[in-house]
Amino acid sequence: MKIRQIEKTDNRFIEQIIRECLIEFGGNREGLAWADDSMHDLYSYYNSADNRAYWIVEENGQVLGGCGIAPFAESDEVCELQKMYLASATRGTGIAAELLKTALDFAALHYKQCYLETLQTMGAANRFYQKHGFTMLAEPLAGSEHFACDAWYIKALEKHN
Repeated sequence: MKIRQIEKTDNRFIEQIIRECLIEFGGNREGLAWADDSMHDLYSYYNSADNRAYWIVEENGQVLGGCGIAPFAESDEVCELQKMYLASATRGTGIAAELLKTALDFAALHYKQCYLETLQTMGAANRFYQKHGFTMLAEPLAGSEHFACDAWYIKALEKHN
């Protein structure tokens, strides 16, 4: 498996993976990534500024998942880890940790903190974020657009030279 930047041709494949994951965990509703305007064209959304990016996990030409970094509520200091989803067959392979490291290394070049929102029903994801240094918050940060999320995390970012 390899990790690479999103390409325009990935849009429909990564949208399908995200939607399948959201259905699996009851996230196919308003107030979640499900209803985001950017879902149909993640390539354009994440390539519209230098401080945002999206990475794809690929094996043998097949898109298996991905995740993105973008500013949170237009902040210069806080970014958001967004749309981190993997096809079910890919989970447990260790690629999620590599994908997260890629995203956080990029984030540290532009931001001081990384925020994320998820669902408590995504138990493995919640354990994964905590294992990788994210601290659970009691409530969302001001400016959150995903009103249906019920688990929020933050992590201080360290610049690597």
